[in-house]
Amino acid sequence: MKHFRFSIIFTIICLAISAYWGFTHGPEAGLMAMFKVLAITSILAVMEVSLSFDNAVVNASVLKHWNQFWRTLFLTVGIIVAVFGMRLVFPLLIVGVTADMSMIEVAQLALNDPKSYSEKLMAHHAEIAAFGGIFLLLVFLNFLFDDEKEEHWFHWLESKLADFANIQAISVFIALIALLVMAYFVPEASKLVVTMAGIWGIVVYVGVQVIGHLLEGGSEDEETEEKSGSVTGTIVKGGIGGFLYLEVLDASFSFDGVIGAFAITSDVVVIMLGLAIGAMFVRSMTIYLVEKGTLDAYVYLEHGAHYAIGALAFIMLASGTGIHVPEVITGLIGIAFIVWAVLSSIAYSKKQKNELTTEEGN
Repeated sequence: MKHFRFSIIFTIICLAISAYWGFTHGPEAGLMAMFKVLAITSILAVMEVSLSFDNAVVNASVLKHWNQFWRTLFLTVGIIVAVFGMRLVFPLLIVGVTADMSMIEVAQLALNDPKSYSEKLMAHHAEIAAFGGIFLLLVFLNFLFDDEKEEHWFHWLESKLADFANIQAISVFIALIALLVMAYFVPEASKLVVTMAGIWGIVVYVGVQVIGHLLEGGSEDEETEEKSGSVTGTIVKGGIGGFLYLEVLDASFSFDGVIGAFAITSDVVVIMLGLAIGAMFVRSMTIYLVEKGTLDAYVYLEHGAHYAIGALAFIMLASGTGIHVPEVITGLIGIAFIVWAVLSSIAYSKKQKNELTTEEGN
């Protein structure tokens, strides 16, 4: 419970603000509006958690190599970026840049005319989907094409795909093909901007890897210092590059949640509150998975999360072409992969235990 204590307090505060907002704002302000807004906020929070649970697992796979300082920073600075940056500022920025408006004007539009604001944001859904979908696709592909992975969930498939790891830029090659296919199906007027958005997804993904490598340092002396317990080496290698990676990953996940939220309500305040609650619980789940060693206990959990990310990537790319997949289905697909991975992990552990018992008996 200690891992979720702050998230619960944060949820109570957000729901209180949501209740006040519904009671005092809007044409239907009053008691009924308050309960309606509370219900929508709760639905958005649950939706965000269901869409981002696989994000928590992947985050945990990175965070388990970090020290307490960087984990704490991820929960503080990281949550500020996740909640206010990606759930509020970034959508405002998109509308501001594309509509040639200042951030103040966009904020006023979001508060005073949320319908027009949501229409302006949704008009650029294809570009958002291209960027986020391509970034998530690269996360999934680089997990598949990893010849250093010790465990394979679908052994025959994953072992064969791991053999392609020695082909340079295989993940980028496949991501570019996916982007070209997506661009083919979007309207002619949007082809260039969608293609550029997808390319930026690739640039950001590779750029984060480059920055991480530069900050880590590549010399043998630095590697020796890190192995010997150098605090600076550990912070640089385990923190800055990884921190950037996790923030961009979270941003890519948040695109789907923000766009999906506008299908439920156009009130930007309610959207931010609901998604913020979900984002906070995802952060708490991440720390819980790390400190409880859940990834070590369930060997295929990380696999399931990456397959869920792959599914989300393809859904986002498809949505950019006009194919709508309900958020409920998207969330259920992610949960299905996670549950499947947990059950497979339990079966694997039992098999290993039985084999060990048999060997000891002999």
